[in-house]
Amino acid sequence: MNQSLDVQIIEAPKIIRIGAADQLVYELHLTNFSNHPLELNGLVIKAGDAPIKTYVRDELPKAMDLVGPSEANARIIPVGRRAVVYIGVPAPAGFPGGPISHSLTLNRIDTDEADFTVSGGTAVPEATAHPRLSPPLRGGPWVAVYEPGMERGHRRVFYATEGSATLPGRFAIDFMKVDAGGKLASGDPDIPANHYGFGAEVLAVADGSIVAVRDDVPDPATISGRPRPGIADASGNYVMIDIGGGRIATYEHLKQGAPVKVGDRVKAGQVVGFLGFTGQASAPHLHFHLADRASILGAEGQPYVFASLTRLGQYATIDSFSQGEAWPPTDRSETVRDSFPPPNLVVRFAGD
Repeated sequence: MNQSLDVQIIEAPKIIRIGAADQLVYELHLTNFSNHPLELNGLVIKAGDAPIKTYVRDELPKAMDLVGPSEANARIIPVGRRAVVYIGVPAPAGFPGGPISHSLTLNRIDTDEADFTVSGGTAVPEATAHPRLSPPLRGGPWVAVYEPGMERGHRRVFYATEGSATLPGRFAIDFMKVDAGGKLASGDPDIPANHYGFGAEVLAVADGSIVAVRDDVPDPATISGRPRPGIADASGNYVMIDIGGGRIATYEHLKQGAPVKVGDRVKAGQVVGFLGFTGQASAPHLHFHLADRASILGAEGQPYVFASLTRLGQYATIDSFSQGEAWPPTDRSETVRDSFPPPNLVVRFAGD
């Protein structure tokens, strides 16, 4: 039965400081090569012989997705299909210190046979330091909008381009500016220019070279009348900066009127664009991520931390933000250094 399931980690696991804790982030790819549908009933992640996380049956549906059409039972991997388990768990103290591995408990759902176990997916988490970035925007409050478990969220959307499937949005954040009551706009919210973030200066997060610019997408006059672009135009206007070390800072959904061109050298804090409402977007915002190559869809998203930001509050869920609720403030604002923002954190960057 060990030949029935292929267990792979394609992109090396990352250890990243999210908020005040280190997390282990990666994807476990499971492909069913048997002649029977397989049901995943348990998953244990191990560091050496020590379990560092055990997923029981009830936890698995929220952590995994099928490639292609979904099944009523989210733990079933049909014949010839692939499932992806999106891992995001606390990293043990002192990690990385060696490889991680996995033990999976499954059963064939159309037989009376007992559960069986498959081991695999051995990989060594990356130990390199992550880029330490300057702010991409000034002031605030900005909501760092993302949700790791969101269906069709950045964290869970693979794109197959040039013969390879990649996950560019693995560490993507949509920054949206709000007021103290959680509103995105003053006046008619159907007018993009009424949104607090619209037109904000977008800043280089590090010294580097401009390697790609798109600036030919018109700014829609209204949100309700926005076009519905295909996947090739989903990013709208964008700017990419090679910041060295094989890392590309990517800014999407920009206004027309980019102040930079390919080949320009830029310094951290320099204006490279303006927050807009182009491409696939429900409201004006800045999409930001780091990638391993200058490709919107054909790159692997890479981790990073912000050198400094001020934590103002945090939405409990992305739904609370989407419904326009006021953001719950912290007891006191707090400067957070060398960290990736937790989901839906409300932050202020240095500047006006």
